[in-house]
Order: sequence, then C-alpha cells, then structure tokens
Amino acid sequence: MVNSTVQKVIVGVDGSDCSQEALAWARRYVEAVGGKLTAVIAWHYPPMPTGPGMVPPTDYDPQGTARTIMANAMTGVGGGADIEQAVVEGNAAAVLIDKSRDADLLVVGTRGHGGFAGMLLGSVSAHCAHHAHCPVVVVRR
Repeated sequence: MVNSTVQKVIVGVDGSDCSQEALAWARRYVEAVGGKLTAVIAWHYPPMPTGPGMVPPTDYDPQGTARTIMANAMTGVGGGADIEQAVVEGNAAAVLIDKSRDADLLVVGTRGHGGFAGMLLGSVSAHCAHHAHCPVVVVRR
C-alpha cells in the first residue's frame, strides 16, 4: 500500500560541512519518498556590548549572511529549485523545533560551526533530538 500523503521534511542549514551532508541526505530522502523539503537557516543579532564608545558596526548584516549561506548550500546540492528555503530570525534550535511542529521529519547535521571537535553532537542537534515534535535524523559526515 502506497502512502498518499506527501512527507514534509525540514533540514537545518548553517553552512558547515555537516549541515551540507544533512541537506544532501534530506534531498535524497524526499526524492525517494516523494516528499517536500524545506531548508531552514536561522539568524540573529548577537548581543552587543554597551557603554561609552561602544558603537555597533554599520555593515553587519546577519540576515544577508544567512541568505548567502543558504544560496551556497543550494549550489552545493546542485541547485535548489525544488527545495523551499526559509531564512528565519531566531535561535537555531528554537527555530528548528518550532518548524518541526508541522513536519514529518527533521534532519540536522551532527554539529555546526560552533561545536568542539571532540563532540559527537552539537548543541543544536542535541536540543532538536530531545525536543522536536517529529522524528529527527542526525546525519554524520
């Protein structure tokens, strides 16, 4: 019996090699099951120090940086015409967990740019594995 519903798959993107592997895995998965893939990248303004003489940089654009990272990720998987893309303001783990509410599967890499080399899982992938509202696949390199 064939499942007639289209699976909704969310994949976290952050520009790291691990997230690129996760994106490639998720794309192959939705091609195999006939699903719909949404790549999600989160961005936020980091806390800025305040005080006399402290001026935030005027050319800092985290949303633009996130869009560039997403575009590069799409190029890395051979284009993204069939992949919906979401560039969302917020904490990465919180954004992915929120997106998992309406998904059938959440795919993340083992760790992104912030991880320590010896860690098996990064903080975002570990948080998603524990708190997502759907099954989670953690893709290793």
